[in-house]
Amino acid sequence: MNDRAQEFSYHVLPSRLTGEVRISGAKNSVLRLLAASLLTSDSVHLLNYPGGLLDAQVHVEMLTVLGKRCSVMKDTILIEEQHEPSPVLHWQGRSIRNTLLILGVLTARIGRGKVPLPGGCNLGERKYDLHQMLLERLGAIVWEEDGFLCAAAPPQGLRGADIHLPLRSTGATENAILCGTLAKGVTRVWNPHIRPEILDLIRCLRSMGAKIEVYGQERIDITGREELTGTRYRILPDNMEALTWLVAAVVTGGAIEIHDFPYSALEVPLIHLRESGARFFRGEDSLIVRGGRCYPIEISTGAYPGINSDMQPLLAVYGAFAHGQSVIVDLRFPGRYGYAEELAKMGLCYQIDGNLLRIQGGAPLHGAEVRALDLRAGIALTLAGLAASEGETVITNAWQVERGYNHFVEKLRRLGGTISYV
Repeated sequence: MNDRAQEFSYHVLPSRLTGEVRISGAKNSVLRLLAASLLTSDSVHLLNYPGGLLDAQVHVEMLTVLGKRCSVMKDTILIEEQHEPSPVLHWQGRSIRNTLLILGVLTARIGRGKVPLPGGCNLGERKYDLHQMLLERLGAIVWEEDGFLCAAAPPQGLRGADIHLPLRSTGATENAILCGTLAKGVTRVWNPHIRPEILDLIRCLRSMGAKIEVYGQERIDITGREELTGTRYRILPDNMEALTWLVAAVVTGGAIEIHDFPYSALEVPLIHLRESGARFFRGEDSLIVRGGRCYPIEISTGAYPGINSDMQPLLAVYGAFAHGQSVIVDLRFPGRYGYAEELAKMGLCYQIDGNLLRIQGGAPLHGAEVRALDLRAGIALTLAGLAASEGETVITNAWQVERGYNHFVEKLRRLGGTISYV
């Protein structure tokens, strides 16, 4: 992957996007559901599976190493157990942050686990202290060893406990839920991060026999079971992909009908975009975007149902094509503004002041060679290249985009986008 990462690049030309596109299963849900399949010896069948995602492919390979047999057919995956999972994930490939969830489910099910230290997008300080804390609250001991993160439960297994999260962490909430399903007694997760993908995980776990109650943003109660069963479950549509095509239609002056659009997950971003000039209408199961005109935006990221940090690079591109100043505040990952420096190579005028990103929009952008610093930065640069006034945009490190967008190049070409990759 390292060699490919250095060589793989998108070549994008200005394009007006028109047509229809269907949203794939959510990247931020499927990885959690794949981890959840380790909680049972029964078969797990996932529908609306985004098999083209590089991160999903990495996760499936990890499951295979641990003892699962995974069969992918179009947009479905069947996960069957060949033998009890190995407690050690021997993995030499690219790491993803989901290894923390694998550690949790292995410890919950077989009493111990050992996984490579996690990878993923570099978004500043993203340590595993909350994961260590919750495992220790459930009775496990956690330590580092030769580049691995290890955990071991007491002989009687994990036991339910109250877990107080100091901040609304998506990963820690998910890990606490997964571990709690097989822990003895009741696990209460206080101050959880409730968002669509976590609710999707809960629905899937319930279909496997888990007993989970959600009390809004206050707490989640999980009553442990002796074992979980298999399931046949459909993954929810990806709200980040949906938002991407919406922004793409507006900044390129296009018209796109987005099928399987997850309205309930995007209520707040839709309000901001409608008030900022986007023109869209609700279809039977779709969102119909008829371009519009970009007006300046002012947003602050926050927990769901607000605008999450993943969305801000897309909205920064939106602001780049608006006449006037747009302001973005990301209190969680202020170091995530690195993509603005890449956009500046295309002509963007911006200023960073602490947690604040100011964008002076309206100046035409032009093609340039830029680098995808992470997944969402990569897609933001791609949209900027499509909406540029002239020239070819070369996006190096473009494999980052393919980590989280299912069959992206194929879908973009069907909408009239001019893109190739080398």
